[in-house]
Amino acid sequence: MKNVYLDSAATTQMRKEVVDRMTDVLHSTFGNPSSTHTFGRSAKAIVEDARKTIAKYLNVSASEIIFTSGGTEADNLALNSAIRDLDVKRIITSKIEHHAVLYTVAQLKNCHDIEIEYVDLLEDGNVDLDDLEKRLKASNQKTLVSLMHINNEIGNMLDIEKTGNLCKEYNALFHSDTVQSIGHYEMDLKALPVDFTAVSAHKFHGPKGVGFAYVRKNTGVKPLIFGGEQERGVRAGTEGVHNIVGLAEAFKIAYDNLAEEKAYTTNLKKHFIEQLKANIPNVKFNGTSGSLDKSTYTLVNVCLPISAEKAGMLLFQLDLKGIACSKGSACQSGSEKGSHVLNAILPKEDLNRPSIRFSFSSFNTKEDLDYVVQTLSDYIKETATA
Repeated sequence: MKNVYLDSAATTQMRKEVVDRMTDVLHSTFGNPSSTHTFGRSAKAIVEDARKTIAKYLNVSASEIIFTSGGTEADNLALNSAIRDLDVKRIITSKIEHHAVLYTVAQLKNCHDIEIEYVDLLEDGNVDLDDLEKRLKASNQKTLVSLMHINNEIGNMLDIEKTGNLCKEYNALFHSDTVQSIGHYEMDLKALPVDFTAVSAHKFHGPKGVGFAYVRKNTGVKPLIFGGEQERGVRAGTEGVHNIVGLAEAFKIAYDNLAEEKAYTTNLKKHFIEQLKANIPNVKFNGTSGSLDKSTYTLVNVCLPISAEKAGMLLFQLDLKGIACSKGSACQSGSEKGSHVLNAILPKEDLNRPSIRFSFSSFNTKEDLDYVVQTLSDYIKETATA
């Protein structure tokens, strides 16, 4: 039996170079970065070198990079501070954001006198930017727009530059969850009109439990976590030096090899789509994930031509065959709600069929994908005759 990992949108395999670098730091640099003695200064230098490395690739100032425990904390930092410190009275977001945004926004509404608006979505799941502009025009209240760059379930890509320019035109702040894009796409954050982003290392072959927030200079963000003066007073707590080093190492490798690995992974996605269409009649692709031009190259979300009654064991059977992927619809979730993303964009007919997200990396091969297609095809044929 093969073992095929196609869940890289959930987390990625760590690179050996990252593990080696982290292990070296764990052994050799154990000082507290806030200490003034030699051990502490050595640790501090490593942390600041990592910050400068990241800032250089994103074309921003090192002071605009705030290390966090991951993307969720980075999202929370931006959203909470916008309401508490930046006098924001209205948040415009969408119903297909990551729960790190949706649940935080809901909690903020419960605790503060603010308005929450959900921008309209087009039939393919893309944000309706005309509707966004209408909403920005409609009120003079201080507004934060929070829209993710790449949707983690269906791979749709927001026109982040056009969205940011709209926000700038109407004096709104712009926060974008870039967890699925930074590390996979070139990003000049100095040029892009975005005020806050969120990044997580484990999405590009780094360690879990570490990420960073990009906070544009002079925005006025204050701490979400209080304590010491770490991270320029914005994020208290002793820095995990080994994790930060792992983040920076994975980040550097990702961007130094971006063109080559992007081309390789795009070719994998192209091959997978072709093979699915050739071997599974009536297969559908949710959102824009079936397009190489309109979605990220790192994933597809597939709606399979199986009834809900016959789909219950699909993920279990895939797991038995050594295939790792993610469910994506109510009939497989064990919950009546299912995927909030698919529930927002799919017709009822497709919601009653199994949808699965397959997400790739340069660690995958075409042979892996052929094995998955064959396994899916065999299962569909078996259920059709059962």
